[in-house]
Amino acid sequence: MLKGLEVMINMQKQVRNMMKIAEEANIMIIEMEGTILKASINNQTINTMNILGISGDLRYLIQSNMKD
Repeated sequence: MLKGLEVMINMQKQVRNMMKIAEEANIMIIEMEGTILKASINNQTINTMNILGISGDLRYLIQSNMKD
């Protein structure tokens, strides 16, 4: 009977350790998602700025060619 209790206690410890590992993995995944989201937002911002810059350059070229 004592042996059976020891086995159950060891199993509980193993389950707790697995739960801790799963929780740590979950936290890491959440952090990675945040990093990916920030990178995506930064890329969108840079792309928007590039498009606006190109648009401004095109307007300038058109206006300067119309004056000639």
